[in-house]
Amino acid sequence: MKDVRILTFSGSTRSGSYNTRLAELVTRTASEAGAEATRISLADYPMPIYNGDLEANEGVPEAAKALKEVMQAHHGIFIASPEYNTSVSPLLKNTLDWVSRLSADGEPPAAAFKSRVFALGAASPGALGGIRGLMGLRTIMEIGYGALVIPEMSTVPAAASAFDDDGALSNERAAGLLEAMVKRLIDEAALRA
Repeated sequence: MKDVRILTFSGSTRSGSYNTRLAELVTRTASEAGAEATRISLADYPMPIYNGDLEANEGVPEAAKALKEVMQAHHGIFIASPEYNTSVSPLLKNTLDWVSRLSADGEPPAAAFKSRVFALGAASPGALGGIRGLMGLRTIMEIGYGALVIPEMSTVPAAASAFDDDGALSNERAAGLLEAMVKRLIDEAALRA
């Protein structure tokens, strides 16, 4: 396998976040599958709420520029997205919107979302595993930013009891679906390596 670099992060910075646990698990699974996997926290990339006047007067925040560089250094990206009122977390949407504003000379619009592949997942205490929020995120990623998002997604319902002591998924079916998603992400990312 080529040197495939996979980036993972969670759309939550809350302590004890189930989605951060999911991102950690995907990082470990990707690494065990032979990819070079890196997990970051959006807490390390603080940004103000997007405002067109702020962008016009002060430009795009340095944190957005730094995150774009990190994203572009990877072939595949996994986003663990918490579901907030059947949608995407404000932190995640704001972060991605700021990054989408960056395109250097010769780059396409929303350059950080091009030439790489994305996978999505969610962990939720509810019975649906965050699927409603993922559908919204998929729309934002594909239509809003022009990203390539694989069809496989990882949803973890009843997240409070879904992870075992080692951070793996205790439900065999959910664990199998996550492994299949990671394999597809790595395979698609290898085409871009």
